[in-house]
Amino acid sequence: MSNNRGRGLQANALGTFDTVVMAVAGSAPAYSLAATTAVLVGAVGLASPAALLWCAIPMLGIALAFSYLGRIDVNAGASYSWVGRTLHPFLGFVSGWALVVSATIFMVAGSLPAGSMTLSLFDSGLADNVALSTVVGAAWFLVMLAVVLGGARLTVRAQLLMSGIELAILLLFAVLALFHTGNARAFQWSWLGFSHFDGVSGFASGALIAAFYYWGWDVTSNLSEETRNSRRTTGIAGLIGVGIVFALFEVFTIAVNVILSADQIAENDANVLAVLGEEIWPGWGGKLLIVAVMLSTIATLETTLIQVTRSLFAMGRDRTMPAALGKVHRTWNTPYVAIAVVGAVALVLFIASNALGSVGEILSDAISAIGLQIAVYYGLAGLAVVVAYRKTLFKSAGNFLLGGVWPLLGAVFMFWIFVESLSELSSAAITIGVGGLAVGLIPMFWYWKQGSDYYRPAKLDATHTVEADYLPDDHATAQAQAYEGLPTDF
Repeated sequence: MSNNRGRGLQANALGTFDTVVMAVAGSAPAYSLAATTAVLVGAVGLASPAALLWCAIPMLGIALAFSYLGRIDVNAGASYSWVGRTLHPFLGFVSGWALVVSATIFMVAGSLPAGSMTLSLFDSGLADNVALSTVVGAAWFLVMLAVVLGGARLTVRAQLLMSGIELAILLLFAVLALFHTGNARAFQWSWLGFSHFDGVSGFASGALIAAFYYWGWDVTSNLSEETRNSRRTTGIAGLIGVGIVFALFEVFTIAVNVILSADQIAENDANVLAVLGEEIWPGWGGKLLIVAVMLSTIATLETTLIQVTRSLFAMGRDRTMPAALGKVHRTWNTPYVAIAVVGAVALVLFIASNALGSVGEILSDAISAIGLQIAVYYGLAGLAVVVAYRKTLFKSAGNFLLGGVWPLLGAVFMFWIFVESLSELSSAAITIGVGGLAVGLIPMFWYWKQGSDYYRPAKLDATHTVEADYLPDDHATAQAQAYEGLPTDF
């Protein structure tokens, strides 16, 4: 792609187990449930388990697309590289830009709950104070920025601690919910069907929100240059991650339907999980689930930072964005310029978000806007894998189904919910979602005019794999060798 062979990221830093943990943390089960359940119930009511079920099937198709594409091209830019080399460089840039914008918006949408959750541990009244939540959320964000700056191993160690505690608490409450006796309503199988949706557009708006729940597992692909045996590992980890969070999402969404009334959900729009915890285990339950949500939110801030900084690193390296973004720190082997830029932009947005209203209002518009951008870059990846594997699709039933039909259906689904939900969304959500994508046309055309090699790509073809173009220098390799052989591979 580019002849600029600069210093690389820290190779071989992560094993399979590490990467699975990153995939689960990226989807942030506790955060997604706490912040998004009220938005989903507001859109589709009792059909929320169905929205998550029917969005999981095409989402697995997209995870398969990432898995197959990662086998033939290891690149920190992931869909930015793959789409650019199969469909068109302009679409590749839009794909990368969609991730950058959605991740940056998320840092505001995610940091506010991190702040309000932390405050609610001490005083539930403080949780609604947007200014104070912003300050505490910004502090957590800066801590995660420092961890991501410190390298892939440090990032994973922090992630193991946070996600380990989060998942232990969620599993405990999943079991307790099964034995809970005080029900607002009885379980119905129809919650998993289509009967509760308000027509086709109602289903589309629910599916768009469900896409936000799952989003983040693809951080494994952005870490591919730092993962051992990454051609195999990153794709498998992404698929396992989607499977784990799907199970958690279904259990808790059904529990919300059974245990909580519509009023309880509406009154606690920024943290439904704490109310659920209080119902299941009065006294301790709410506090424990607040801890789970707080850790989940902080953990997913970290994975989102990795996604956006690795994407910007790949863009800087290819000269489709300022070249400085492609610089790697001599000691930590992390894209420190990209990390600093993202940190500065996100902090400015935090401060600006104070003027936008309550935590719940900010979350609702941000989640829908991010959903639109996710649909774009996931959909493009689903198309890219079919083009890259077109010569091998008919060589086996597995290739045809897993590398062709399923990802293609996933892509069609993503584009369909994008178009269908436009009529349902608020003008603020559409402005943020579509306007954010449109801003990317400025750097795209500017660097295209400058003659970046990215816009003259070698086509991606599954009949031969692409060797890694950017090898770490001796210093990075020596550092990475210290981690080889750690028992984190399956």
